[in-house]
Amino acid sequence: MSRKLISVFWLLIVLSLIVAACGPAETPTAVAEATEPAPAPTEAAAVETEQPEAPEQPVETVIVTVEVPGEPGAAQPQGYGTITDRVRQRGRVVCGVHTELLGFGYLDENGRNVGFDIDLCRAVAAAVLGDPEAIEAVPITAADRGPVLQTGEVDLITRNMTWTSLRDAEWGNFTWITFYDGQGFLVPADLGIEGLEDMDGATVCVTTGTTTERNLATSFADAGLTYEAVTFEETSAVYGAYEEGRCDVATSDKSQLAAVRAGFQNPDDHVILDVTVSKEPLPPAVPSGDDQWFDIVKTVMWGLINAEEYGVTSANVEEMKASENADIRTLLGTETDWGNGVLGLEADALANAIAAVGNYGEIYDRYMGPDGVAFTLDRGLNNLWTNGGLIYAPPIK
Repeated sequence: MSRKLISVFWLLIVLSLIVAACGPAETPTAVAEATEPAPAPTEAAAVETEQPEAPEQPVETVIVTVEVPGEPGAAQPQGYGTITDRVRQRGRVVCGVHTELLGFGYLDENGRNVGFDIDLCRAVAAAVLGDPEAIEAVPITAADRGPVLQTGEVDLITRNMTWTSLRDAEWGNFTWITFYDGQGFLVPADLGIEGLEDMDGATVCVTTGTTTERNLATSFADAGLTYEAVTFEETSAVYGAYEEGRCDVATSDKSQLAAVRAGFQNPDDHVILDVTVSKEPLPPAVPSGDDQWFDIVKTVMWGLINAEEYGVTSANVEEMKASENADIRTLLGTETDWGNGVLGLEADALANAIAAVGNYGEIYDRYMGPDGVAFTLDRGLNNLWTNGGLIYAPPIK
């Protein structure tokens, strides 16, 4: 090849390089984007050449529900309905009761469990099982109350038992106050004792393991008084010892003192002092863990109280189902759901309870009213709130 051709060839190569260097600059997009945060996984990766913009697409929101197998519903925590199911399978309500406290829990001449507290147990059985006789009354002492609730040996306690914060935390669920009481003192009339200060140095009979025992200690200590406690586990033993003269004073809830005094051969020989040293709210209680059962028992108590407010009795309950008052019709199950669906009860469950044992006032008067079969005790704080008392319940609706 001639030298002339070689020169032309190299000239063409040089010119090609010059033209390439002077051409349009390469887009900096890739470099710039390399310094930006990594794009979301759903975005397209950057490219070195510009692409035409795609037309904007509407954004569609899709909600996906994922079910987790075996996860319980929010309205039914662990244990919900377990006691209720057990009661239905067994066919009876097991109630921890008193069998020796006149007016509240005792045996009649036929050996049948009767009393204010027993009727509350029967009301629950009537509402849940449709039969007020479907109960098993288990006698328990004061010391038994906490343990039988904690272990679930009973479905319900309807026995004088004071509701306190500690017991609520440790024992179980206290439902609704059905009797307001206070601790007092029973003394022989001939001792001339009129007040707390007159009992300095006295011997006092008291049931052990109770709030009564603790209140006795604190009230005397606060007053700077001394006493000698004579303690018994059985309530009946307390009053047996008192009658025998083994102590000067017996102390307990005033309703219990009135019940015991009424059973003495000569009640007028004994006086309940006009001294009250504590608050003693008395409700039925259930074991912890089954909120459905807890709600059922509460609602039955509410039903009995509302029935007295509305004038619904065991005698007129069927007639009142057609009342012009919608709240009465709801209470008796002929209007709207009052929560019975969630509780697993029939609409007429409360009507069955009222028909079986009567309303709250009927139950009270049956044993402690002016013509009570046990004794007479003024209702006082246990009047309806509309009559100056403290008995009050949420509406059934």
